[in-house]
Amino acid sequence: MSHGLGMSSTDHWYPYLRDELAATGHDVRVPRLPDAHAPQADAWLKALSAETASAPAPDTVLVGHSLGGVNVLRLLARHDVDAEGPYAGVVLVASMAGEVGYDALAPFFDPGFDWPRIRRAATSFRILHAADDPVTGPATPDHIMKFVTELGATATVPAEGGHFPSTDTTLPRLPEALRLVTDVLPA
Repeated sequence: MSHGLGMSSTDHWYPYLRDELAATGHDVRVPRLPDAHAPQADAWLKALSAETASAPAPDTVLVGHSLGGVNVLRLLARHDVDAEGPYAGVVLVASMAGEVGYDALAPFFDPGFDWPRIRRAATSFRILHAADDPVTGPATPDHIMKFVTELGATATVPAEGGHFPSTDTTLPRLPEALRLVTDVLPA
């Protein structure tokens, strides 16, 4: 699991998801990505790559929240499908399919995404994105549709939920994310 900007591995719904999946026998890793409040794209990708290096792709579901989802997309774009096989699945929660106006985060989106390569790198994609997400704002439908059209993702779009959570709030449980991960777990 790749956490979001300004967050850590122990924030919000991450421990809930980890504990629920671990209780059913799954190995769940939520690395603490470096400099969460001033992230560097290369450092985040390096940390996620190191964490996933020993996990067999066909048995692994990647989860990304917000900017952590962009980090997952970068990992998928570099994944050697021919040598390692595709990942079992990907769940992106309140993630972005392109820039959202934060200049400091521009390196996470440059170069643009290689959508065909990313699509090939995982068997299944699920999206959880609230219609009222303040980060993607009026472009929320565009981000969701980019994931649906480019990745063949199945999108779950509740009317409310903000950014799961939005600034200055907390969200200790996110059952819908657990359901989506369970949906794409290998049999």
